[in-house]
Amino acid sequence: MKRRSVLSSRLTGFGTSVFAEYTALAAQHGAINLGQGYPDFDGPGFVKEAAAAAIREGKNQYSPMVGLLDLRRAVAEHQERFYSLRYDPDDEVTVYAGATEAIFSTLQAVLEAGDEVVLFEPCYDSYPAGIAMAGASTRVVTLRGDAFRLHAEDLEAAITPRSRAILVNTPLNPAGKVFSRDELEIVADACRRHDLLAITDEVYEHLVFDGAHVPLASLSGMRERTVGISSTGKTFSLTGWKIGYTCASPELTRALRTAHQFVTFAVNTPGQVAMAVALRAPDAYFESFLADYRARRDRLCAGLREVGFVVAPPAGTYFAVADIRPLGYEDDVAFCRMLPERCGVAAIPVSAFRARPGGVGHLVRFAFCKSDSLLDEGLGRLRRLKDTRPIASA
Repeated sequence: MKRRSVLSSRLTGFGTSVFAEYTALAAQHGAINLGQGYPDFDGPGFVKEAAAAAIREGKNQYSPMVGLLDLRRAVAEHQERFYSLRYDPDDEVTVYAGATEAIFSTLQAVLEAGDEVVLFEPCYDSYPAGIAMAGASTRVVTLRGDAFRLHAEDLEAAITPRSRAILVNTPLNPAGKVFSRDELEIVADACRRHDLLAITDEVYEHLVFDGAHVPLASLSGMRERTVGISSTGKTFSLTGWKIGYTCASPELTRALRTAHQFVTFAVNTPGQVAMAVALRAPDAYFESFLADYRARRDRLCAGLREVGFVVAPPAGTYFAVADIRPLGYEDDVAFCRMLPERCGVAAIPVSAFRARPGGVGHLVRFAFCKSDSLLDEGLGRLRRLKDTRPIASA
């Protein structure tokens, strides 16, 4: 009798997360990890102190399933302050264990088996897995060229009668792209004409160096059909706290909460107390945060060019995408697998962010959410590439 696989068929082919794979390689070779996007420095003191005070004051038990009211109010204030979007904290804001859980809960809440979700490629690796776990499938739109541009005809060709939603990540991980208002209007037009939901991953909203972050929900006719998702980990450099949120209409929010209550139910209470304080930070905090990251971006990009990569400064996020071909390499996966051992640096191949598995590319992602000293050390190690020949497999 043939034994049935213990892994659900819905997850066949996904394997280990790309972040786990290359972080393990970095650890194996004692490499500087410029692949995974977590800071090597701590978040602001006023936020940490707010969490410590909450712990001392005994705010350590379960929070309400939907999140602490003060945090939901702070999220609503944030949306109105930065984007003139008004949300009711009682009926339209929900708190999750990070944006990834918010995305997962959203997909489980709104999808039926057989539905399709349109994704833009390259994309964050949890999207296809979450869609598959909901019994749905993906329709992929490949953003064109090294500038990763969206063309209306490509989106239109991906939409079928089974389409349920379009998932948009802006600013875009891994590409560092910020969708322009014109590109978002293409998405909004498709959603309105085909009666589709929009799911937006906006966790890098405060890391936009060129242009401006435009929430899709702010466009005409989109607020009622959009689930806006963000988190506090990136903006306040406290990624381990895992506190994210959704903003959506009451109808959508009821659906999201139905799924969320059976995934995580309640998010850590002291962290929620502190993040309510964080989201109310003065403008000076957000301005300094952006300026600091602009300097890190420019430092990394200049250093990568000196090594010999071709790299354009990203418009957003804290990731820079570099072309390896000027250094004599053609295969981004082979390049990133040899890099920790040869140079003592870890990066991530952009081809790993394809929604459809297989194939190789010529772009690799470096993270600059690191201290100046770590960036300089990493760049120093990468200069070894100038003195070595490409390995045969690359």
